Amino acid sequence: MDVEDLPRRKGDLASQLAAEPLDALSVDELTARIALLEAEIARTTRHRDRAGHTRAAAEALFGAARPPAPPPNSGETGR
Repeated sequence: MDVEDLPRRKGDLASQLAAEPLDALSVDELTARIALLEAEIARTTRHRDRAGHTRAAAEALFGAARPPAPPPNSGETGR
């Protein structure tokens, strides 16, 4: 089973992380937490950028998504 096939976790992990109390953490622990969060932001940014490049490449190859064309006119005037 692929990871994509697994159900996503309920709840927003960023919200859970933001709700954690920071008072008990030392300056070193806070510095380590910031470094970890910055690394995750960089990883997420790279993934987003790759996804954007992939989409742009697909649109260049197949053309951008367009609305469906109207049905062809049969030439009848309805008289």
